[in-house]
Amino acid sequence: MTKQEKVDFVINTLNDLYPEIPIPLDHKDPYTLLIAVLLSAQCTDVRVNQVTPLLFAKADNPHDMVKLSIEEIKAIIRPCGLSPMKSKGIYGLSKILIEEHDGEVPQSFEALEALPAVGHKTASVVMSQAFGVPAFPVDTHIHRLMYRWNLTNGKSVAQTEKDAKRLFPKHTWNDLHLQIIWYGREYSPARGWDLDKDIITKTIGRTSVLKAYEKLVAKRN
Repeated sequence: MTKQEKVDFVINTLNDLYPEIPIPLDHKDPYTLLIAVLLSAQCTDVRVNQVTPLLFAKADNPHDMVKLSIEEIKAIIRPCGLSPMKSKGIYGLSKILIEEHDGEVPQSFEALEALPAVGHKTASVVMSQAFGVPAFPVDTHIHRLMYRWNLTNGKSVAQTEKDAKRLFPKHTWNDLHLQIIWYGREYSPARGWDLDKDIITKTIGRTSVLKAYEKLVAKRN
Protein backbone atom coordinates (compact mmCIF):
# COMPACT_ATOMS: atom_id res chain seq x y z
CA MET A 1 0.00 0.00 0.00
CA THR A 2 1.17 3.53 -0.78
CA LYS A 3 1.04 6.14 1.98
CA GLN A 4 -2.04 7.66 0.32
CA GLU A 5 -3.79 4.28 0.19
CA LYS A 6 -3.04 3.79 3.89
CA VAL A 7 -4.50 7.20 4.71
CA ASP A 8 -7.63 6.43 2.66
CA PHE A 9 -7.93 3.04 4.38
CA VAL A 10 -7.79 4.67 7.83
CA ILE A 11 -10.40 7.31 6.90
CA ASN A 12 -12.79 4.81 5.29
CA THR A 13 -12.48 2.24 8.09
CA LEU A 14 -13.10 4.85 10.78
CA ASN A 15 -16.07 6.32 8.90
CA ASP A 16 -17.59 2.83 8.69
CA LEU A 17 -17.03 2.17 12.39
CA TYR A 18 -18.00 5.62 13.67
CA PRO A 19 -20.51 7.29 11.33
CA GLU A 20 -21.71 9.27 14.35
CA ILE A 21 -19.03 10.53 16.70
CA PRO A 22 -19.82 11.31 20.32
CA ILE A 23 -17.67 13.91 22.07
CA PRO A 24 -16.03 12.15 25.06
CA LEU A 25 -16.32 15.04 27.54
CA ASP A 26 -19.77 16.16 28.70
CA HIS A 27 -20.31 19.90 28.29
CA LYS A 28 -22.97 22.39 27.22
CA ASP A 29 -20.98 25.33 25.85
CA PRO A 30 -17.40 26.48 25.08
CA TYR A 31 -16.68 27.43 28.71
CA THR A 32 -17.74 24.08 30.22
CA LEU A 33 -15.82 22.29 27.45
CA LEU A 34 -12.70 24.33 28.19
CA ILE A 35 -12.89 23.44 31.91
CA ALA A 36 -13.56 19.75 31.16
CA VAL A 37 -10.60 19.52 28.77
CA LEU A 38 -8.33 21.24 31.28
CA LEU A 39 -9.41 18.71 33.93
CA SER A 40 -8.76 15.78 31.57
CA ALA A 41 -4.96 16.22 31.68
CA GLN A 42 -3.59 12.96 33.15
CA CYS A 43 -7.14 11.92 34.06
CA THR A 44 -9.70 9.69 32.33
CA ASP A 45 -12.70 11.22 30.58
CA VAL A 46 -14.97 8.98 32.68
CA ARG A 47 -13.59 10.53 35.89
CA VAL A 48 -13.87 14.05 34.47
CA ASN A 49 -17.52 13.40 33.56
CA GLN A 50 -18.16 12.33 37.16
CA VAL A 51 -16.56 15.47 38.60
CA THR A 52 -17.79 18.23 36.26
CA PRO A 53 -21.50 17.99 37.22
CA LEU A 54 -20.50 18.73 40.84
CA LEU A 55 -18.37 21.69 39.78
CA PHE A 56 -20.84 23.06 37.21
CA ALA A 57 -23.73 22.82 39.70
CA LYS A 58 -21.88 25.55 41.63
CA ALA A 59 -20.29 27.39 38.70
CA ASP A 60 -20.84 26.77 34.98
CA ASN A 61 -19.67 30.20 33.85
CA PRO A 62 -16.66 32.41 34.67
CA HIS A 63 -18.68 34.90 36.77
CA ASP A 64 -19.85 32.19 39.19
CA MET A 65 -16.46 30.43 39.11
CA VAL A 66 -14.58 33.46 40.49
CA LYS A 67 -17.08 33.60 43.38
CA LEU A 68 -15.58 30.29 44.54
CA SER A 69 -12.18 30.24 46.19
CA ILE A 70 -9.28 28.28 44.68
CA GLU A 71 -9.54 25.97 47.72
CA GLU A 72 -13.24 25.29 47.03
CA ILE A 73 -12.51 24.48 43.38
CA LYS A 74 -9.59 22.27 44.43
CA ALA A 75 -11.77 20.27 46.85
CA ILE A 76 -14.31 19.50 44.12
CA ILE A 77 -11.83 18.58 41.38
CA ARG A 78 -9.39 16.61 43.60
CA PRO A 79 -10.39 13.20 42.08
CA CYS A 80 -9.06 14.42 38.69
CA GLY A 81 -5.50 14.76 40.01
CA LEU A 82 -3.13 17.75 39.75
CA SER A 83 -5.82 19.71 41.63
CA PRO A 84 -3.51 22.46 43.01
CA MET A 85 -2.43 23.47 39.48
CA LYS A 86 -5.81 22.89 37.84
CA SER A 87 -7.78 24.83 40.48
CA LYS A 88 -5.47 27.86 40.11
CA GLY A 89 -5.78 27.56 36.32
CA ILE A 90 -9.59 27.38 36.38
CA TYR A 91 -9.86 30.39 38.73
CA GLY A 92 -7.21 32.35 36.85
CA LEU A 93 -8.60 31.78 33.36
CA SER A 94 -12.14 32.57 34.54
CA LYS A 95 -10.89 35.93 35.88
CA ILE A 96 -9.12 36.69 32.57
CA LEU A 97 -12.20 35.73 30.53
CA ILE A 98 -14.22 38.29 32.51
CA GLU A 99 -11.56 41.02 32.42
CA GLU A 100 -10.35 40.63 28.84
CA HIS A 101 -13.01 38.72 26.87
CA ASP A 102 -16.40 39.86 28.23
CA GLY A 103 -16.83 36.49 29.96
CA GLU A 104 -16.68 34.62 26.65
CA VAL A 105 -14.20 31.93 25.55
CA PRO A 106 -12.05 33.48 22.79
CA GLN A 107 -12.12 31.88 19.36
CA SER A 108 -8.40 31.92 18.58
CA PHE A 109 -5.49 29.60 19.36
CA GLU A 110 -3.33 32.52 20.53
CA ALA A 111 -5.88 33.87 23.02
CA LEU A 112 -6.71 30.40 24.35
CA GLU A 113 -3.07 29.40 24.79
CA ALA A 114 -2.44 32.64 26.68
CA LEU A 115 -4.87 31.50 29.40
CA PRO A 116 -3.46 29.86 32.57
CA ALA A 117 -3.16 26.04 32.41
CA VAL A 118 -4.28 25.98 28.75
CA GLY A 119 -1.78 24.33 26.43
CA HIS A 120 -1.87 23.74 22.69
CA LYS A 121 -3.81 20.46 22.95
CA THR A 122 -6.54 21.99 25.14
CA ALA A 123 -6.81 24.97 22.79
CA SER A 124 -7.04 22.61 19.80
CA VAL A 125 -9.89 20.61 21.37
CA VAL A 126 -11.85 23.77 22.14
CA MET A 127 -11.25 25.27 18.69
CA SER A 128 -12.35 22.07 16.93
CA GLN A 129 -15.21 20.88 19.15
CA ALA A 130 -16.66 24.19 20.34
CA PHE A 131 -16.05 26.38 17.30
CA GLY A 132 -15.66 23.94 14.38
CA VAL A 133 -12.23 25.29 13.43
CA PRO A 134 -10.05 22.56 11.85
CA ALA A 135 -7.55 21.29 14.43
CA PHE A 136 -5.91 17.97 15.24
CA PRO A 137 -5.46 17.65 19.02
CA VAL A 138 -3.12 14.73 19.72
CA ASP A 139 -3.74 12.71 22.88
CA THR A 140 -2.02 9.48 24.00
CA HIS A 141 -4.34 7.30 21.86
CA ILE A 142 -3.66 9.27 18.67
CA HIS A 143 0.08 9.42 19.41
CA ARG A 144 0.17 5.62 19.93
CA LEU A 145 -1.93 4.76 16.88
CA MET A 146 -0.17 7.08 14.45
CA TYR A 147 3.08 5.34 15.45
CA ARG A 148 1.56 1.84 15.22
CA TRP A 149 0.21 2.70 11.77
CA ASN A 150 3.64 3.93 10.65
CA LEU A 151 2.25 7.39 9.88
CA THR A 152 4.69 9.18 12.21
CA ASN A 153 8.00 8.38 13.91
CA GLY A 154 6.40 8.97 17.32
CA LYS A 155 9.28 11.12 18.56
CA SER A 156 6.97 13.79 20.02
CA VAL A 157 3.31 14.80 20.21
CA ALA A 158 4.16 17.95 18.21
CA GLN A 159 5.65 15.84 15.41
CA THR A 160 2.66 13.49 15.43
CA GLU A 161 0.31 16.48 15.06
CA LYS A 162 2.39 17.87 12.21
CA ASP A 163 2.37 14.50 10.40
CA ALA A 164 -1.38 14.01 10.93
CA LYS A 165 -2.11 17.45 9.49
CA ARG A 166 0.17 16.78 6.52
CA LEU A 167 -1.33 13.36 5.72
CA PHE A 168 -5.06 13.81 6.36
CA PRO A 169 -7.22 16.32 4.45
CA LYS A 170 -8.11 19.36 6.54
CA HIS A 171 -11.87 18.79 6.27
CA THR A 172 -11.47 15.40 8.03
CA TRP A 173 -9.47 16.60 11.05
CA ASN A 174 -12.25 17.42 13.51
CA ASP A 175 -14.07 14.11 13.04
CA LEU A 176 -10.95 12.05 12.54
CA HIS A 177 -9.16 12.93 15.77
CA LEU A 178 -12.26 11.83 17.72
CA GLN A 179 -12.69 8.67 15.64
CA ILE A 180 -9.04 7.70 16.29
CA ILE A 181 -9.53 8.24 20.05
CA TRP A 182 -12.58 5.94 20.10
CA TYR A 183 -10.80 3.38 17.92
CA GLY A 184 -7.74 3.43 20.20
CA ARG A 185 -9.89 2.79 23.25
CA GLU A 186 -11.94 0.00 21.68
CA TYR A 187 -9.59 -1.80 19.30
CA SER A 188 -5.99 -0.70 19.87
CA PRO A 189 -5.38 0.01 23.56
CA ALA A 190 -1.95 0.27 25.16
CA ARG A 191 -2.73 -2.67 27.47
CA GLY A 192 -4.66 -5.83 26.70
CA TRP A 193 -4.24 -5.26 22.98
CA ASP A 194 -5.64 -7.98 20.68
CA LEU A 195 -4.25 -7.49 17.17
CA ASP A 196 -6.94 -9.73 15.63
CA LYS A 197 -9.57 -7.15 16.61
CA ASP A 198 -7.41 -4.23 15.42
CA ILE A 199 -8.08 -4.28 11.67
CA ILE A 200 -6.20 -1.05 10.91
CA THR A 201 -2.92 -1.99 12.62
CA LYS A 202 -3.21 -5.53 11.26
CA THR A 203 -3.52 -4.14 7.72
CA ILE A 204 -1.08 -1.21 7.68
CA GLY A 205 0.89 -1.55 10.94
CA ARG A 206 4.58 -0.73 11.35
CA THR A 207 6.61 -3.92 10.76
CA SER A 208 8.57 -3.59 14.02
CA VAL A 209 5.32 -3.19 16.01
CA LEU A 210 3.77 -6.28 14.39
CA LYS A 211 6.92 -8.33 14.98
CA ALA A 212 7.09 -7.25 18.64
CA TYR A 213 3.44 -8.26 19.05
CA GLU A 214 4.08 -11.69 17.48
CA LYS A 215 7.03 -12.22 19.87
CA LEU A 216 4.88 -11.32 22.84
CA VAL A 217 2.13 -13.75 21.79
CA ALA A 218 4.69 -16.52 21.18
CA LYS A 219 6.12 -15.92 24.68
CA ARG A 220 2.66 -16.21 26.25
CA ASN A 221 2.01 -19.46 24.42
